[in-house]
Amino acid sequence: MTATHRGPVSAAIFAYRMRWKRRRFLFRIWRKRRQLISVRNRTTVIRPRMILCFATMRNEMLRLPHFLAHYRKLGVAHFLIVDNGSNDGTAEYLTEQPDVSLWTTPHAYRLARFGMDWVGWLQWQYGHGHWCLTVDADELLVYPHCQERTITALTDWLDRQGLSSFGALMLDLYPKGPLGAGRYEAGDDPTKLLCWFDAANYRHRQHPVYDNCWTQGGVRERVFFADEPRNAPTLSKTPLVKWHWRHVYVSSTHQMLPRGLNHVFDHEGDSKPTGVLLHTKFLPNILGKSAEELTRRQHFENSDLYESYHQRLSTGPDLWCPESQRYENPAQLIALGLMSKGRWV
Repeated sequence: MTATHRGPVSAAIFAYRMRWKRRRFLFRIWRKRRQLISVRNRTTVIRPRMILCFATMRNEMLRLPHFLAHYRKLGVAHFLIVDNGSNDGTAEYLTEQPDVSLWTTPHAYRLARFGMDWVGWLQWQYGHGHWCLTVDADELLVYPHCQERTITALTDWLDRQGLSSFGALMLDLYPKGPLGAGRYEAGDDPTKLLCWFDAANYRHRQHPVYDNCWTQGGVRERVFFADEPRNAPTLSKTPLVKWHWRHVYVSSTHQMLPRGLNHVFDHEGDSKPTGVLLHTKFLPNILGKSAEELTRRQHFENSDLYESYHQRLSTGPDLWCPESQRYENPAQLIALGLMSKGRWV
């Protein structure tokens, strides 16, 4: 029985259980705060209405220059980042950035709910009342009109509509040819090398507990999970939220509590604008990262399933197929139905 088809009594019991689940997550976040060590705290510069970006990362020096440039151009005012034991210069680089506050931790990423406990504490402390963007280092948000309008224009419109969250489809970008064969340098636009994507083969269902849209499909399902499509990665996310200290992410940015924040996709009425997270996972360093992950095992939830996935990645497969589409711009993604302008014109 889904949450939307419960009787009055069972609905009240279900709502009570969801409140307690949210409180347990908040308590967990409060406990995990002790794992964070402040390296450079510049949060005194944060002012009302500033857009804040939260992220956990490790060894992302290759991506960082373009990542920061992309979000600065969109209008992000301050970055609050947790570094999980980088040894490639990531922490040193971030420390030098005037709009970055940095924390570090040597603790296990997996045991901190894949970093969400650490980020949750920073959101609890600094995010209340702000629109907060929560992304990974390999995710670049685009949205309707983003080439002409800042993210503040989007959040102002969402505020006027009484909306507190914004959804996005994670779209895997990949090169043509074997993974690991291209050339990429820090500061380059990754979409110039990773310029192909799957435009179709996406399916949606409603999660029976959290009421979010659960999207699967795309290139990773086509190549790595064709025999077990239900185990393919989830692609629907809620990365942009008007934060309240009571809010929590449940599973990465796929699900939230309170559940109403998950209602970000309107596939039938097409009234809500949505975005796309350009997923730049498949840069040439993916081979080394996959080999490292097979040893660290910090991103595995289903160990057997994802060990096989990373083993295949480490062989450098070619993800391109004749149906692959070349990425051009955000307007193309609207035309293909991968994101929507909704009523934001």
